[in-house]
Amino acid sequence: MAKAYNRYATLRYLIDIPLLLIAYWGALAIGNRQLLPNSVSYYLFSLIILGAWFMSGIFSKVYTDKRSDKFSEQIVYIFYNLFLFGLFLSSASYFLKNYVQFSIYFFPLLMGNVFVLLTLAKYIIRKYIHVGIYKGKLFDNILVVGATAAAYDFYETINKYYYYGYKCVGFLDNSTFKLNGAPYLGNIENLGNVLKQRPIDEVIIALPSAQHQQIHYCMEVCDSNATKARIIPDLSQYTSASTQVNNIGLLPVINVRPLPLDKLENKLLKRSFDIFFSLCFFAAIGIWLLPLIALLIRLTSKGPSLFKQERWGLNNKRIVCYKFRTMVAASTDTDASGAYLQATKDDPRVTKLGRYLRKTNLDELPQFWNVLMGSMSVVGPRPHPTPLNLESIHVVENYMMRHMVKPGISGWAQVNGCRGETKQSGSMQRRVNFDLYYIHRWTFGLDMQIILQTVINIIRGDQNAY
Repeated sequence: MAKAYNRYATLRYLIDIPLLLIAYWGALAIGNRQLLPNSVSYYLFSLIILGAWFMSGIFSKVYTDKRSDKFSEQIVYIFYNLFLFGLFLSSASYFLKNYVQFSIYFFPLLMGNVFVLLTLAKYIIRKYIHVGIYKGKLFDNILVVGATAAAYDFYETINKYYYYGYKCVGFLDNSTFKLNGAPYLGNIENLGNVLKQRPIDEVIIALPSAQHQQIHYCMEVCDSNATKARIIPDLSQYTSASTQVNNIGLLPVINVRPLPLDKLENKLLKRSFDIFFSLCFFAAIGIWLLPLIALLIRLTSKGPSLFKQERWGLNNKRIVCYKFRTMVAASTDTDASGAYLQATKDDPRVTKLGRYLRKTNLDELPQFWNVLMGSMSVVGPRPHPTPLNLESIHVVENYMMRHMVKPGISGWAQVNGCRGETKQSGSMQRRVNFDLYYIHRWTFGLDMQIILQTVINIIRGDQNAY
């Protein structure tokens, strides 16, 4: 895939040039009519625009390989790049004010044009790449070394999300000869022969950390064959602690850091955003949508519109969580023995309207009241009902750690597909692992990405929500 993907990487740069120029001249035509450019200075300013955009891209990393990222994350990078782009341009226009003059409408129009055009172009290119990968024209040949749980998770992930562009050609291991459907290519000492006989773009080393000699051997073989190599650590070691790897001299050191949301400034930022976002929601959407949904619930089934349920919040504190009722009023959420009855596919307790509300997450909208009152956040680990918490405490590793922050209306686990039933072995553990990743690696940008992805999921619906 290397040559084909390099052409795509070049295309990402080249296609932005005409789009930036279109955005610029469009903003001039619409917002600068009184100052229509008639000198060479305005044409030279277009070069400054191109330079400012690509210089911003160096800092925002908007042009790095993001095929394994969600499109919502790419939008966050575009916003960041647009912010830096605006700073560079405003500085340049100030120093060139004697040569070029713009109306007050020019810069808002330019920013809007750039965002719309480049976001649309990157989405189209992304889909074009997905088609190429699906047809087998664009992918990296991956060789996995090791048959650990991390290797299994990696193999399952690249097969489920084909658009990441990775194809596993086989795996090597000294003791295990099966890795789901991956072909077995021999023991680890056979790595050099495999790299010489097959076109391998990248080697994924997923050996236990205790086998450091074999890991070192694999790295040396990859270096001698000029093949890219990456190490997948034991994920369970890193979901329960916030870590950062840096160097002291030539020695790699892992630092265990405090939680980001333990810092006062981060708490204030997140709480301020929660209040602002909730007020904007109620003023713009909630004021008409919430009564409309409540009325439809009352018209289509007997019982109250709202459903109140006890859940666990920050530091295991019990909170009352508000939702729109999606099940028949007489239904119960526990069986005769007290075990929690999770919603299942085609669950007879769910009403027709409730099925749509659950699929689009609209049943969660009343929880903006929880956010405004401070018991929840817009983004955070989803709060579970008390019976489900009691069932999971002793069977899911690090389960209670998800209560170290406020629960959220949407979370990192939900936008990564961890919704619906958790009856299958490991499904709740996977959800908790995503929650712990969010807790230990929180940033304001990650919250924005989750919100964007949640909106996308609302529009297209979630197949795991029922």
